Amino acid sequence: MSSEDDFLLDDAVEDAKTVAFIRNYLPQEMKDHFTDDDLFYFLDLIIEYYATSGCLDAEPDEEGYINIDQDEIVEYLLAEAEKDNITGFTAEELLFVVQGEMEYGNSIAEEED
Repeated sequence: MSSEDDFLLDDAVEDAKTVAFIRNYLPQEMKDHFTDDDLFYFLDLIIEYYATSGCLDAEPDEEGYINIDQDEIVEYLLAEAEKDNITGFTAEELLFVVQGEMEYGNSIAEEED
């Protein structure tokens, strides 16, 4: 297996862990509303937002954190989903997905400390 294959496999495993975390993070009444495919789709969009918005290039605060506007991410998700004819999700529901993804990232950072 090439190093590129290893990278892609690691990425897929990490995405699956993230989706599982998000699913557990969702309120009980929302868990059945999202399929795993939905969560993978929105995770891809969140990653795309981070890569294209420039938000990760901002200066960290005194504690080393970058301020990321969750509402902007939700607006991005809604706009992209509409372009892709993915409907039936509210801003409130997608905010939980965004928060879950961020909490997963925080949990990874805490494990590394």
